[in-house]
Amino acid sequence: MPPRVLLFTRTTGFRHDSIPSAVTALTGRDDLRVTASEDPADVAACDRFDAVVFVSTSGDVLGERARDALRSFVEGGRGVAGVHAATTTEPSWDWWPDLLGARFAGHPEGVQPATVDVVPTGHPSTAHLPPAWHFTDEWYAFSDVRPGSTLLLGVDESTYAPGEFGMPSPHPQAWFRQVGAGRSWYTGLGHREEAWSDHLFLTHVVNGVRWTAE
Repeated sequence: MPPRVLLFTRTTGFRHDSIPSAVTALTGRDDLRVTASEDPADVAACDRFDAVVFVSTSGDVLGERARDALRSFVEGGRGVAGVHAATTTEPSWDWWPDLLGARFAGHPEGVQPATVDVVPTGHPSTAHLPPAWHFTDEWYAFSDVRPGSTLLLGVDESTYAPGEFGMPSPHPQAWFRQVGAGRSWYTGLGHREEAWSDHLFLTHVVNGVRWTAE
C-alpha cells in the first residue's frame, strides 16, 4: 500500500512560483497517496498520515496546536521531509532546525548551473544519481546547522558563484537525520518550476519522501 503523505505548502513569507508544479508532480502518483493542503488543522491531525512533506513553505505557518502534533508525530517514530524553502519556515520555533537540521541563511542572486557531488551512501533518494550531477538551481547556504545529519548532496562552489553565501566544503544541499524515534529528510533543491518535471530531481524527492514514511 502506498504511504499516506500530507503535502503542506502554506506560506506567510516569500511564495515560490514552483509550488503548483510541485503539487501537480507529487499528487496523482501510484507510489504515494498525497493530500495537498495549506490548512494547519491538517498538520494538527497528522497522525492520519505516514509522513508530512513541507514543500517551499515559508514564515510561521503552523500555530501551537499543529506544532505540538508535528513534534509528537516525529519524536514518536514518524517522518517529515522538507524541500527547498522549508528551512525558512517557522523562524520563531527553536525546534525547527532540530527537525530539518539547519536554517536557511541566504543564497546568491538568481539561479545558476552547478555540479552537485553525490555522497555514496546508498540512500534511495540519491542512489539513482550520477556521482557528479549537473543541475541548475538557487543554491542555499545554511546557518544553525545541527549535528547528527548524514550528508547526501554537496554543491561544488568552484562550479558557480556563491558570493557571500559560501560554506565550508562540502557545502551541503541534502541530508537526512534521526529525530527522536522518527526521521527527517531535506533537500535544498527545487526552486525552479522546471525542476518538478526533471526525472532525476523528482525521483530524488519521491524516494526521500518514501524513506521518511517507512
